[in-house]
Amino acid sequence: MGRHRKPPAVNVRRSSVIALTGLVPAGLVAVSATTEVSTAEQAAASVLQHLPGNEQDDHVPRSAAVAEPPATADFVAHALAKQAHATPPIVKTVALPDGRQPAAMPPGPLGIPGVAIAAYQSAERTLTAENPVCGMPWYLLAGIGRVESTHAFGGKADADGNPLTPVYGPVLDGSLSGNNVIHDSDGGALDGLAGYDRAIGPMQFLPETWKHYGADGNGDGVADPQNLFDAALTAGKYLCDGGLNMHDLAQQSRAILRYNNSMAYVANVMAWATSYSSGVAPQPGQLPRI
Repeated sequence: MGRHRKPPAVNVRRSSVIALTGLVPAGLVAVSATTEVSTAEQAAASVLQHLPGNEQDDHVPRSAAVAEPPATADFVAHALAKQAHATPPIVKTVALPDGRQPAAMPPGPLGIPGVAIAAYQSAERTLTAENPVCGMPWYLLAGIGRVESTHAFGGKADADGNPLTPVYGPVLDGSLSGNNVIHDSDGGALDGLAGYDRAIGPMQFLPETWKHYGADGNGDGVADPQNLFDAALTAGKYLCDGGLNMHDLAQQSRAILRYNNSMAYVANVMAWATSYSSGVAPQPGQLPRI
């Protein structure tokens, strides 16, 4: 909870929001002990090989085996020019009426809520156009969303991607063991609190981080941390920041560590991401306790 760093050195443990929802979904598919090592295990093993322990390396070399060739300079320049001339969105939390109905959209792989997968895939398309070098896949965003809030509490959001009830983490006032004390940075405008901050929305951003990275994922001119489309695109921008390439497992793990400086957290996110891309549920052993 509140794990997005204010300066780079901040190390905040994850939210109790996830502790309430659990790490393994009710419909988790059992996998035989004789099954071959899954791609999720391979990914986690590669992470541990590249980044032992909890250390982050700011000079990790780009992998020699990149899945896709880098975009041309002209394409990148054009995309960045388009992004630079875009009107910045208004950063705020939009007040919505009670009684809204959950989105009636078919679920995706492993039961991922339809409205959530729509948000993740929309973010992938936008980031492909704006930052093709990053190579952000929708299923990596889904891995973050699964660990952070179980996709807004199992897809309890309307068709526009707005949670039926706001998603908040615990107050970061030092009362919860393991969490840093983070004093108020937004006057309660985003997290509804004064005095201290708490993480907000289905992707669990701190207010200060959201004010810096907040993006408009649904084209309404507002960057609302509670909205799934806005939160997914913002998470992608946050992970891609600094020119990181998600096709390189070492760089991908560095990006995920920005959310929570824990290799167990990285293993969970990558296991779920691999599972969403393959349709094969992770084994419990691939989901170490965070």
